[in-house]
Amino acid sequence: MNIGIVSLGCAKNLVDTEVMLGILDGDGHKIVSDPQEADVIIVNTCAFIDSAKEESIQTILEMAAFKEDRCRLLIVCGCLAERYREEILTELPEVDAVVGTGDYAQIAKVIKKAFSGEQVVLYGHMDDPISEENRKLATPGYMAYCKIAEGCDNHCTYCIIPKLRGSYRSRNMEDIVKEAEALSASGVRELIVIAQDTSRYGIDLYGAYKLPELLTRLCAIEELRWVRVLYLYPEMISDELIDVFAKEEKLVKYMDIPIQHADSQVLRRMGRHLSHEELVSLIQKLRERVPGIVLRTTVIAGFPGETEEQFKTLLSFVKEMRFDRLGAFAYSQEDGTPAAKLPEQLPEAVKEERAAKILSVQEEISLAKQMDKIGSLVEVLVEGYEEESLMYFGRSAGDAPEVDNTVYFVSEAEHMPGEFVKVNILNADTYELVGSAVLEEKGATDEYTE
Repeated sequence: MNIGIVSLGCAKNLVDTEVMLGILDGDGHKIVSDPQEADVIIVNTCAFIDSAKEESIQTILEMAAFKEDRCRLLIVCGCLAERYREEILTELPEVDAVVGTGDYAQIAKVIKKAFSGEQVVLYGHMDDPISEENRKLATPGYMAYCKIAEGCDNHCTYCIIPKLRGSYRSRNMEDIVKEAEALSASGVRELIVIAQDTSRYGIDLYGAYKLPELLTRLCAIEELRWVRVLYLYPEMISDELIDVFAKEEKLVKYMDIPIQHADSQVLRRMGRHLSHEELVSLIQKLRERVPGIVLRTTVIAGFPGETEEQFKTLLSFVKEMRFDRLGAFAYSQEDGTPAAKLPEQLPEAVKEERAAKILSVQEEISLAKQMDKIGSLVEVLVEGYEEESLMYFGRSAGDAPEVDNTVYFVSEAEHMPGEFVKVNILNADTYELVGSAVLEEKGATDEYTE
């Protein structure tokens, strides 16, 4: 059959989608990108915050419209399915099967059962072993995500993830390295290591934090050019891990550290384990020991009980720390979380206003940091060519896909996605750099060395 899949939410969800793609491809089905051509449509959903839930529901409704034509089955997977399975079945009769976060590897069996007339509902297996089926990449061939663990044990008071994804479960290191070697052999040059909390990797499986060892082994894979790590919780960033970032050339000097706030009292109410002073000390240490490191973070504005003074502490922290990349979100009151029951829930308008103030400050910081790059030479991973501007575009080592900045450049040579090119930066704005490719005297090459 023809099967279409829509993947929403984070990169961890995308890996689950890729596992399903691999299973279905191996079962003889054809994967199609046009829902009009699909006999079965699968929506892999997100339910992290209200806006994600709304996007998931809207997408389900949009895909349901295709049941009036060719589509015979509509299947909802992922976090929304795990959390709201009863509501989905009651309020969305177009849905034929609901598959939770721990059951996506059963997708081929689900389709067969659903076609026999059975209403399939699978959930509650969040703590089962992580599926390690062969994946069919949905990313460009030169990059891939590598999920090293599932679930979370941090239990931040605002977060629903442990109830959606289960407890923290690390994958076996040998299996991860084997997968990374296979990906690199297939042409992957940028490997992006992900988990809800990568810094905790190994503690459940080996009784010790093993991310430094894992990253060292991944960097030893010859074909890989960049190894990127996302979602490092600040309290678990050890001196050993910092040393690995400092010495491993392939490990891009980029850390995504979700701090969420900077006021010590708010941090305690959030269930976070570092104080304001400890966060400042960590950031200073990272910049001293890993020169040129790019730091990305996320913060939450308007947490329950956040006073004007506590918000000012967060705003001042953002101004002083001058993060390279920063996302600010208004607090989302999620049912089932301890924070949702806290008193002094703030009005939506106040939360949104505070988040906007932080983003406004960050825009100024981002522009200044971008302007500082004019005249520098930046290595860029080519991602495509834009006909409108007649320019190539791509990312620097300081830019993760989907969330960070873009580099545009002109070149006298032709380049393919996945190539690495040195670009002389000539201009900049808040989120884009513009430059010209620097080519060797004999012409362009696919690989550039320092």
